[in-house]
Amino acid sequence: MASPVTNTFASAHRQYVQSLYRRTLKNTLDWTIRRDVWRGQAMQIRARFESNRHVKDPRQLAQIFEKAEATLAAWKHPDPYIPPTAPAGTKWERNLPPPTESPYAHDPPTQFEPIKGFFGSRK
Repeated sequence: MASPVTNTFASAHRQYVQSLYRRTLKNTLDWTIRRDVWRGQAMQIRARFESNRHVKDPRQLAQIFEKAEATLAAWKHPDPYIPPTAPAGTKWERNLPPPTESPYAHDPPTQFEPIKGFFGSRK
């Protein structure tokens, strides 16, 4: 039976590899407009990840991760695609619905106060 430390390491390792894979795919999609061309590139990326699937040596894994992160940083798109309705997108928070609460809810009137100076002074 595996120890909890081993399972935690394996879980963290799996999450890191999945994150690296997703970031690589997203970066490639930023560079490629056509999905049919991108699909071929995605299959090549998957093959590169699968070729290192059975590596167990932590030192070798660290080298592989450093190389992958360096490659990802070198190929990072200068103007990545952001969906229009996502934060920082072109339509983010555009045409928000009007507020539903009363604009004077913070200061409710307690008694009638006549408006001074309106239509002259009447005494």
